[in-house]
Amino acid sequence: MQSRMGGKCRRRGGFTLIEVLIVIAIIVALSGLVGVALFQRRDEAKVDLCKTDMNTIKSGMRQFYLHFDRYPTDEEGVSVLWDKSMLDDPELEDKWGGYLEAKMEKDRWGSEWGYEQLSFNSYRLWSFGPDGEEETDDDIEDSVKPIGSDEDDFGDDMLPPPPSGG
Repeated sequence: MQSRMGGKCRRRGGFTLIEVLIVIAIIVALSGLVGVALFQRRDEAKVDLCKTDMNTIKSGMRQFYLHFDRYPTDEEGVSVLWDKSMLDDPELEDKWGGYLEAKMEKDRWGSEWGYEQLSFNSYRLWSFGPDGEEETDDDIEDSVKPIGSDEDDFGDDMLPPPPSGG
């Protein structure tokens, strides 16, 4: 568009191609920074959700323990918390109470939960984490050990004081 001012022709300018490319480069760079931060937060959130899922399973395990005076066997696994047909002894199905409302067969990355009964009153539960490989730094593990064992979760400072003699 041209306009006349004082007899001179003046051209109205728009954005040049270089200016548009610079603006696009800035937008792409900012998007990249935001994207990286969001993906990192998403991965952290998945780990936190996995730990929450483990706590839900632990709660079901406690209820199972209260009914059966033991934790599930390796064969029963965590699936016994929502499926009574997984009980080793079918005669105990009447005693079974439905310990989780929803199936939780897999962790947040699509792998089955790892479960091992250590004794009638202890177990180990784990997820292989984001990489899906066992015994790596990203594994998420929780265990319940028998109280009074050398490996229990309570330090000496958590034990009650010895009775006073005399």
